[in-house]
Amino acid sequence: MILRSGRGRCGCSSGFRDISCQATQSSVRMFSVLKERVGEILLPGDEFCCGPQDTLPLTDSGKSERLVAGPGLRRSGDRLLVSRSGVLRHKEPNKFWIESQQRRYVPAKGETVIGVVTAKSGDVFKVDIGGSEAASLSYLAFEGATKRNRPNVQVGDLLLAQLVVANKDMEPELVCIDGSGRANGMGVFGTGGLLIKVSLGLVRRLLAPRSDLRADLEQLFPCELAVGMNGRVWVRAGAVQQTLVLANLLQSCDAMTAPQRQQLFRRLQQGAF
Repeated sequence: MILRSGRGRCGCSSGFRDISCQATQSSVRMFSVLKERVGEILLPGDEFCCGPQDTLPLTDSGKSERLVAGPGLRRSGDRLLVSRSGVLRHKEPNKFWIESQQRRYVPAKGETVIGVVTAKSGDVFKVDIGGSEAASLSYLAFEGATKRNRPNVQVGDLLLAQLVVANKDMEPELVCIDGSGRANGMGVFGTGGLLIKVSLGLVRRLLAPRSDLRADLEQLFPCELAVGMNGRVWVRAGAVQQTLVLANLLQSCDAMTAPQRQQLFRRLQQGAF
């Protein structure tokens, strides 16, 4: 920690002040500017700078917290640069990101993804998750799996799994169990149904706690959905025709506004298709 003597603009009362006070004020000022732009469309090259009048705390209690820049935003000194076109989103208390129609998936630790088994290599399965390289999955990473009791996994099977290793220097690694050793819905699935590819933005809308899109789909046909953070969605309804209708609707919703989607769903309920 670097200390400098004297009283700073941040109002520190001691004879020494931490230079991190300046960084804290920058985050506070930038926070109030970003809050005003939440929900607006931003383009690459847009930037946010700290204004001298922006001195609001990040939380109601006045506790200082560092501003977290998510996907599509990049810090550069006292500026925040937009690197991707999309809509600015905010999650309490201090997280901001750009929601866009990105389809390229970058693996992230802890995310649940849908993969396709592409090969068996000794005690490890190779799984395509849509990233730059295939992920590895040990045969012991299943509930109840042992050296004698191996899981029945074949090339071409669909898997719902969680990433436990994901960085640029190592091969992605998957498991099909949670922290307590339970499958918790993960593992081989996909008997029947249809696997489609959608944008990462649509995936987040489907996984939202109160998703309007998911509620509209459930009103059309009884169906099953498996959603992966890598932009893959598996859907199955009672009949093949209904499954195809739901798959086409999901892919169409990528480029639709909420009123357009609701109008399309009403026409479908009335038997227009």
